[in-house]
Amino acid sequence: MSRLPWHVHPLALLLVLGLGTFQVVTTKDSRRRRYAVFASLLLLVSVTWPLGDLAATVSLTAATLQRLLLMLAWAPLWLKSLSVPLVARLTRPALIDGVLRRLAHPVVAVLVVTVLGTLTLLTPVVDLAAHSSLARGGVVLLTALLGVVLWFPVEATIPGSRRLSPLGRAGYLFVASLVVTSLSIIWIFARHPLYPALHDQQTILGISALLDQQLAGFLAKLGAFVPLWITAVVIFSRADRVGEAQESPLTWVDVERHFERSRRRRPPVEERPGG
Repeated sequence: MSRLPWHVHPLALLLVLGLGTFQVVTTKDSRRRRYAVFASLLLLVSVTWPLGDLAATVSLTAATLQRLLLMLAWAPLWLKSLSVPLVARLTRPALIDGVLRRLAHPVVAVLVVTVLGTLTLLTPVVDLAAHSSLARGGVVLLTALLGVVLWFPVEATIPGSRRLSPLGRAGYLFVASLVVTSLSIIWIFARHPLYPALHDQQTILGISALLDQQLAGFLAKLGAFVPLWITAVVIFSRADRVGEAQESPLTWVDVERHFERSRRRRPPVEERPGG
């Protein structure tokens, strides 16, 4: 690790600090503030030295760890930290509400995460990100957003979105664990390195590029299966204890959003002459 130059990453620090501060000041709930602090720390670890630098140009294993932290740890904490009134206000416009409502559907969420997530792992994309800080920032941002989409059906963050039963959420998380790192099997069994832009593994980490790639495949599998399956079991067992009705309550924000959508779908009433 001593051979990896230390970088400050001032822009990343500024963005993380700004996002965390915004989340803390926009909610009065102490629990949500704690979620915001933890989410900010995870984001900081994911995008700065050393993990961010290793993931950018050196190690596929580091890139996989960064991906898992963003999608499976930061994303759910960030969603939990959001103020409900703020989310309701920001998602009220019809276009935004329509897009997010569709993304919150379990099937759509899985498809979007699978397709776009796989694209970010293709060799040309990884090579481009390794040579361009702008492209690298775009890939990291897209990965974080895909993590948010992945957790939409579980957290039911979007007002008026479909609320899955505990069994439905557990099943969704099981399926999600299979798609988070869709190329991991290829990484494990490939006979040569697939990402030439990732280099110096031997010098910095003391392992070959091929071994780094294989370790990334195993990390992707275990790093997705273990936390998501544990979360699924916890959700289902908790629902079994307290009852399904208490597990997914319908809030007033949801009811209000349903009324707003009904008004938008209702055709305007034309006034009759002389009426």
